[in-house]
Amino acid sequence: MSEILRVEHLSKSFEGLVVLDDISFSVNKGETVVIVGPSGCGKSTLLRCLNGLEKADDGKILLSGQPVNPESKDISEMRQRIGMVFQSYDLFPHKTIIENAVLAPVRVQKRKKAEALAEAEQLLERVGLSAKKDALPRQLSGGQKQRAAIVRALMMHPEVMLFDEVTAALDPEMVREVLDVILELSRLQRTMLIVTHEMAFAKAVADRVLFLDGGHIVEENKPDEFFTSPRTERAKRFLNTFEYDK
Repeated sequence: MSEILRVEHLSKSFEGLVVLDDISFSVNKGETVVIVGPSGCGKSTLLRCLNGLEKADDGKILLSGQPVNPESKDISEMRQRIGMVFQSYDLFPHKTIIENAVLAPVRVQKRKKAEALAEAEQLLERVGLSAKKDALPRQLSGGQKQRAAIVRALMMHPEVMLFDEVTAALDPEMVREVLDVILELSRLQRTMLIVTHEMAFAKAVADRVLFLDGGHIVEENKPDEFFTSPRTERAKRFLNTFEYDK
């Protein structure tokens, strides 16, 4: 597999607090990398740096060899190539689900509306939301809104997808429907980086696991090895706080 994303010596601090400290890794095309770690270890900040929503203090982020820099004139184009789905959905409340899906492709990418609508309908059907395409976000459950947010991100045809704790705000019974959509994307070999606290899901979906703690990558391993025989004592302690099928 060919490399699509490279992070070199990335560092980020907020008001003197080091959140990311000399982070380096790469992601291959079609690979699913899951990022786990305790709260406050820098997982979400890392994703926001990758998407250009936060500017790193030091280091490089390269997408297909091109730098991702929030201050560059092409950052809007870069963000289209690195899609991100947040735990808060961020759907436009006054627009229907299908209108949310086609808005950016038509306005930003200047795609034909009929073409965008046809693609949106196909994607909504794939995630089980065909019957809700004309509903407003307030008429949907949390799980349905999160699936709609995933469709909206996919509509931009990103090269890399970032998922930041997308099930954190959901009731337990709604988590499965969202995770199933992401599992399907993994089977289709979409390039994804996923931050999650769902350890069973992480084990099922990951090609590789990055364990962050204190702003560092403490361990990097294949999921079977990470979850059954972690190399570091810190990872062992972290995994012992979860109950999941080992």
